[in-house]
Amino acid sequence: MLSSVLSCGLSGIDGFAVTVEVNLANGMPMFDIVGLPDASVKESRERVRAAAKNCGYGFPAARLTVNLAPADLKKEGPAFDLPIALGMLCCCGVIAPEALTGVCVFGELSLDGSVRPVRGALPMVISSMERGVRRIMLPAQNLNEVRCIEGAELFPVESLTAAVRHFTGQLPIAPPKPVSYAALMGQRETLEDFRHVKGQSSAKRALEIAAAGGHNVLMIGPPGSGKTLMARCMPSILPDMTFAEALESTRIHSVAGCVPPSGLLTERPFRSPHHTASHASLVGGGVNALPGEISKAHNGL
Repeated sequence: MLSSVLSCGLSGIDGFAVTVEVNLANGMPMFDIVGLPDASVKESRERVRAAAKNCGYGFPAARLTVNLAPADLKKEGPAFDLPIALGMLCCCGVIAPEALTGVCVFGELSLDGSVRPVRGALPMVISSMERGVRRIMLPAQNLNEVRCIEGAELFPVESLTAAVRHFTGQLPIAPPKPVSYAALMGQRETLEDFRHVKGQSSAKRALEIAAAGGHNVLMIGPPGSGKTLMARCMPSILPDMTFAEALESTRIHSVAGCVPPSGLLTERPFRSPHHTASHASLVGGGVNALPGEISKAHNGL
């Protein structure tokens, strides 16, 4: 039997559509994943197998083949665990094939069946919306960073069991109401504010001019004179980020895996790399290229 589940992958800071095709056939028991997967995707076999058994669904003793289409794009990360598990259960008759139609699914599975958060949830949701898929199942811990996306019908899940019960109709998940960007702006708390700095009138004046004109600042002084404190307070005198800027900055932080607990960034980011930071940590890079400190400071300092 063949089943198909919509999902998303990451390419840089953008998402792209991935169709998870699962085929169950007679033959020697084996579990293959094809479609240019990296090591973390190949390891989904053991996570899916353990999660299904520990949730009480068992695992078929047959030939199971998973194809991640399109096969010419590299697939990275554990976000395909949940769609692979749901596709396998669909082949086994636990879930009806039509229940998975038109729903984008992504999430990492623990061995006990719980769903863990993934990097890049925001760009994957935006990618799904751009291709017309508005029903999205995602890890509950990723909800905060995408709850401002209007028009999306989000289904946050905490376990494989909850996902199966939703698609079988036993316990449907009610999508949460979207939160406006204005409401999030009203809830933010600024820990370091310019008004907390007493004195230092000349330094304050210099930072105000730099903030107004977009200039660089070089602060020189002995340790303890307040250079770092005033630098950290500078975002509090910058204009508020627009919703478009907040989405752009959060996409970068989401791919880098450093989204704040509040979810969407409502304050301009402030990065302070150490003077011994390497070239790769500043500009980004690595085997699986991730944003560096310069990219994380986009729209901020």
